[in-house]
Amino acid sequence: MTESAGDVLIKNALEITLLPGVGAAARAWIRDAAPDVGGLFRMNAGALAALGLGPEACAALRARAGRGRAREIFERAGAQDYRFLVLGTGGYPGMLAEIFDPPLVLYARGNPETLLRTCVAVVGTRKPSLYGLRMAEDLASDLAARGITVVSGMARGVDAAAHRGALAAGGTTAAVLGSGIDVIYPREHAALAREIARRGVLLTEYPPGTPPAPRNFPARNRIVSGLALGALIVEAATQSGSLITARLAADQGREVFAVPGNVTAPQSFGPNFLIKQGAKLVQSWRDIVEEFPPRIRREIELREDAPLPEPEEPLPDGAGALLGLLARDEPVLFDDLHRRSGTDISRLSALLLDLEAKGRVRQLPGNYYVKLTK
Repeated sequence: MTESAGDVLIKNALEITLLPGVGAAARAWIRDAAPDVGGLFRMNAGALAALGLGPEACAALRARAGRGRAREIFERAGAQDYRFLVLGTGGYPGMLAEIFDPPLVLYARGNPETLLRTCVAVVGTRKPSLYGLRMAEDLASDLAARGITVVSGMARGVDAAAHRGALAAGGTTAAVLGSGIDVIYPREHAALAREIARRGVLLTEYPPGTPPAPRNFPARNRIVSGLALGALIVEAATQSGSLITARLAADQGREVFAVPGNVTAPQSFGPNFLIKQGAKLVQSWRDIVEEFPPRIRREIELREDAPLPEPEEPLPDGAGALLGLLARDEPVLFDDLHRRSGTDISRLSALLLDLEAKGRVRQLPGNYYVKLTK
């Protein structure tokens, strides 16, 4: 059977990504120098060297050393439920194509059209405070509810909270992995990854089977920021990778936003430092949308003026008083709720379970509870 031109292009592009000693910037530059990609395999050693390829890469390319592996990756795509986005072709994210070193190939699981919406990156520390978790989840939820795709890295802490906030609002979210599309890290986010793929998209530039090596994540961060109009930093300690994302966003000409924090908390160093350096201080989603291009901002403002949704279903008896005993930023122990509410344990457990199902409270480790609504 004759292969389509599109399939040949994908396989050739995959083969280039497998060349030894060739980074993302070089791959993108090679793609610009030889738009049909396949022309590279017909070049002589001198022409390849003129492109800046080292001897090892030139030898591998001329020998078609990666051809078999590229074909294998291509043929497994259907069975492993991923597809390819190739730089310079339809479907590749336009914002990402503008950066200095865009990935030549992206592996995608889910709906890549999610990335055609306005995107905002929301990132932060893997060890956030409760305040940081709440701000990440609430801001992501508010943005997603207004048709904005929330982009993050699916790491523990702030990243996961941002994804969950977007999903809770019924919106879309994109997770950029520092591993192969078939390697979910951290493992406890397997269910979250499935939900993101169902209602958004998982992305990576790394071939299937690639483990989550530490060196992958700084490179991953340029994709997180490159997909978005701006990057929001919620909490970040001194050496946080989120500060790398902020720097990359600024280098890419994106907006940088930051949520201010307690000056004595180590997690607040990053956003407070960024604000001193000129990042926009964010208290609500409006602070972010204000920096969007006028057309996008007007579209969101028009949606804000639309009729309000139907009111929520009424709460069961006693639930309102119970919510009054809970706080958004201060966990309350179940035993304290039992003592302060005067409600028997079985009734209290039922009320908390109902409120959790309605998205009004969340149970934390240690049998603590926090309120999710204002």
